[in-house]
Amino acid sequence: MTNKGQGLVLVYTGDGKGKTTAAIGVAIRAKGQGKRVCFIQFIKAPGRSYGEKVIFDGLGIENYQTGVGFTWTKTPEEHREALKAGWALAKEKIMSGNYDLVILDELNNALAIESFPVNDVIPIEDILTTIDGRPKGMHLVITGRSANEKVMEMADLITEMKPLKHYYDKGIPAVEGIEF
Repeated sequence: MTNKGQGLVLVYTGDGKGKTTAAIGVAIRAKGQGKRVCFIQFIKAPGRSYGEKVIFDGLGIENYQTGVGFTWTKTPEEHREALKAGWALAKEKIMSGNYDLVILDELNNALAIESFPVNDVIPIEDILTTIDGRPKGMHLVITGRSANEKVMEMADLITEMKPLKHYYDKGIPAVEGIEF
C-alpha cells in the first residue's frame, strides 16, 4: 500500500506488554504537536479510574471506554452489544473528519474473540472499508493481541511486542500506574 497522503496505519500487537502504552505515547506526542486526538478502548469498561483516562481528560484528549471488561466477566450478549456500540462510535469518530489521529485500543483483541461470534457486530470488511475510506491525512493506531491478517496488510507499521520476562510469572499482579 502506498500512503498517498492518506495518513499512516500503525498496528501494535503481540503477546508482550506495551501495546496500549505505545499508543498512549503516540496520543500524547500528537496532542503536543497540536493534533486532534480521539482514543477509543474496546475492552476496558467505563467507571474505573484508568491512569490514561485521567491524564487524557487533563490534556483534552477525547477518550472513551466502550467495553464491559474481560470476556469472562459478562455474558457474550453483553460483550456483543458493547462491541457493536464501540465500533459504531469508532466509525463515527473516524469518518467525522474531526481528528488527525484516532486510536482503536484493543480492537485486535475484540476481533480475535473466539468464545462468541463477533464478525456480525464488528465485520472485518466494514473495518477495512473504514480504514481505507478515512479522511485524508488521518492516522490510525490499532492495538491488541492477535492482530487480524487483513488489518496488518493495510498497515504501514506493525510492531510486535514479545515477552522475554514478566513479573506476572513471579506472581506479581497488575500494578497501578503500570497496567492501569
